[in-house]
Amino acid sequence: MPSTSAATPAAPSAQDPECLALTRILRRRGVLVLSVFALLWAVAAASGAGSATDVAPLGIEGAALLLTAAAIYLGYRENAASSPRLVNLPLRWARGVGIVNTIELVAVFVVIAASNAAGLPQVVPAGIALVVGLHFFPLARLYDQWQYRWTASLLTAVAVAGFVLIAAGLAAETVRIVVGLGSAMVLWASSYHLALRG
Repeated sequence: MPSTSAATPAAPSAQDPECLALTRILRRRGVLVLSVFALLWAVAAASGAGSATDVAPLGIEGAALLLTAAAIYLGYRENAASSPRLVNLPLRWARGVGIVNTIELVAVFVVIAASNAAGLPQVVPAGIALVVGLHFFPLARLYDQWQYRWTASLLTAVAVAGFVLIAAGLAAETVRIVVGLGSAMVLWASSYHLALRG
């Protein structure tokens, strides 16, 4: 439930229907967004595993579709258990989320443009993973979802691993597979956690 005062946030009531509904909506939205972006990262990884008709990329994409569909089903099923904790959102949380997501989008475009201008397109996946990871730190507070802190930390670690692989001279395709699958797994784990635990 959104706080009524910046100084003394109101504790949500377990019996408050508005808080229950908002918690459920945000939980479902999180499941959907996280799982869909995990799918996109998996498709990016598959593009580094061979041509579109090869077995490996088709296997990755098939498994990604199943994992995404299962997460969405679990998150949206009618008999899902109520979240054990109601959200206690900060004042003007929606505005904050909009600002954070806008900065993330601009930063992604900057990473792509700067990497290509520098002749380093292999840096793009790790750079995007870093931006996405960092943007989860403020979202953890704005959505009152402590789980997003480990989402942020793990995505940042995946990005760092990607930069290390680039520095070691590994092929761009290998980096794309590692960063893509690593990011997808982190986002799916977060999505399933929201779907099953709230």
